[in-house]
Amino acid sequence: MITAFITVRFLDILDILLVAFLLYQIYNLIRGTTAINIFIGIFTLYLLWLLVKALNMDLLSSILGQVIGVGVIALIIVFQQEIRRFLLIISTRYITKKRFSFEKIFSFGEQNEETVNVDSIVNACSNMSAFKTGALIAISKKSDLLSFIRTGDVLNADTSSRLLESIFFKNSPLHDGAVIIKKDKIAAARCVLPITERIDLPPQYGMRHRAALGISEKTDAIVVLVSEETGAISFAKQDTIETNIGPNRLRQILEKELMIEKM
Repeated sequence: MITAFITVRFLDILDILLVAFLLYQIYNLIRGTTAINIFIGIFTLYLLWLLVKALNMDLLSSILGQVIGVGVIALIIVFQQEIRRFLLIISTRYITKKRFSFEKIFSFGEQNEETVNVDSIVNACSNMSAFKTGALIAISKKSDLLSFIRTGDVLNADTSSRLLESIFFKNSPLHDGAVIIKKDKIAAARCVLPITERIDLPPQYGMRHRAALGISEKTDAIVVLVSEETGAISFAKQDTIETNIGPNRLRQILEKELMIEKM
């Protein structure tokens, strides 16, 4: 009589694929940051604990087990920003759908027709690029960005290219910082945005690029920036940035990204 030594079920394969997917997402989140070294150290410690347990070294196994048990809390503290980004990715990519939102459920049939004025943003960035006027514009999607709006001067003004150019004019008292746009309004100017902690960025990326990546990593906002040194227009979303794009490309990106707001 032959007895099967290993049986592989469909759920076992699914389990392996899910674990691989989670590890891949975690790697993408911490790639290029100092957190990758911490993760490798913790993973090495865990492998050592498994080896010690297999060798029946009770004392060392007990000590490492206690360290790993307390380490769960330490992981939450150390990786709080990465965990926030991971949950945001799950929400925006895999849960939130274009046909579903809590705003639609509780609107009681009222439709909000306010949309981002793409033309004004593109025209302003095109003009500022020609004159090498530095600019940083964060556009809200699902996140209200209220905590960042409070760091600047609240305007709540209609979005127009002339107003954007006036804000970022080098002698304007509002030019230093970011503009945050919500729907069809310029919510605030001179806002302070978080800086990314990534260490793998090219040396030519300045503080505007790092701030654009910082806010896009922590929220679902999309960011448009104009370099003061070169006049190049760039676009940031999540942990990626596309540089040296023209006005037509910028319009295509904004219309695609803000399509969910128009429906």
